[in-house]
Amino acid sequence: MRRILVVGAGQAGLHLALGLLRNGYDVTVVSNRTPEEIRDGRVTSSQAMFGTALGHERALGLDLWSGECPPIEGIQFAMAGPDGPALHWAARLDTPARSVDQRLKMPAWMAEVERLGGKIVIQDAGVDDLEDYAAQYDLVLVAAGKGPISSLFERDAPRSPYRAPQRALALTYVNGLAPRPEYSAVCFNVVPGVGEYFVFPALTATGPCEIMVFEGVPGGPMDCWADVSTPAEHLARSRWVLETFLPWEAERCADVELTDEGGVLSGRFTPVVRRPVATLPSGAAVLGVADVVVLNDPITGQGANNAAKCAASYLESILERGGRPFDAAWMAQVFERYWQDAKHATTWTNALLAPPPPHVVDILGAADRLPEVASRFVNGFDDPSDFAGWFLDPAGTAEYLARAERDAA
Repeated sequence: MRRILVVGAGQAGLHLALGLLRNGYDVTVVSNRTPEEIRDGRVTSSQAMFGTALGHERALGLDLWSGECPPIEGIQFAMAGPDGPALHWAARLDTPARSVDQRLKMPAWMAEVERLGGKIVIQDAGVDDLEDYAAQYDLVLVAAGKGPISSLFERDAPRSPYRAPQRALALTYVNGLAPRPEYSAVCFNVVPGVGEYFVFPALTATGPCEIMVFEGVPGGPMDCWADVSTPAEHLARSRWVLETFLPWEAERCADVELTDEGGVLSGRFTPVVRRPVATLPSGAAVLGVADVVVLNDPITGQGANNAAKCAASYLESILERGGRPFDAAWMAQVFERYWQDAKHATTWTNALLAPPPPHVVDILGAADRLPEVASRFVNGFDDPSDFAGWFLDPAGTAEYLARAERDAA
């Protein structure tokens, strides 16, 4: 039985650990927090899992909340103009998405690790600890995207265009938000030059809720969280942003309240792609997972989806390896296999962080009158590889929109 250790008890680390356990591996997971500390702590993410990622969870029996988590049935897009939304349209997802607060999800998955015979070690692992692990285990995977050990993985400059954060980020988990008519959706709002706001249904410890996500352009008026010191102030600032820039969204928030005192978060980080293999001082190699090696801005909601897809891809590669060594060359190949999918989400996410070029403005305008274009854009959130041939290519956009116009005539 091959022994594998995973550092990090998040979406990717636990998903991968549980897949390995179900295939007969001896697995240990290292977490810097106990399940109780995760459950009782502050929110950590704004996860919205689309169909493909949910399918990876279901394949391992990990979709434990499908009966109580509210579905996200579509995506609504709005762009602010001088007198209200200049664009405003929506389309359904082919497969509904779902969002489960990781304070619910991760403790349950940690319990599942132990139920399947895996081990949970509570430790804030450092480089010396990785050395010990590498000497004891056949493979060490680092899935802890924050903290000093992530700095062991070198920045991949050709794949990392940014040297600074591109957005000031904030999350607000609320109850009492008026539901969207017709069907539930991620409501994705753009205020040109100022930032983005999206909100969607989710499940948290207190039950169904809505997650507000704010993305402010650094130095702009939505970069406004540094002086907020209490949850009540955070909620008040959230209201102010909506009342100031998105009054049609503020109308839905007349009766909102925080789900709990831990339902707020703010901060910023630099999007980056890192080289997947870190060499420890002893010469031992460890393999980076998910956010450790591909960290995207949350503007497209791809973080948790990338984590699930990375876990599924790495699991397949490990199973195929059989009894052969988990050496550095193999590790690099494992990442490149995952990168063939992740590069699409990364390129698309980075594109949305920039002001929209003319061909993207054309797409968003066409989606306002052509349901086919709206549907294709919306379902690209599940499969970003589709954007390569049109959304990211001006010539491809012109050809596709002309064909869509003809088909609609």
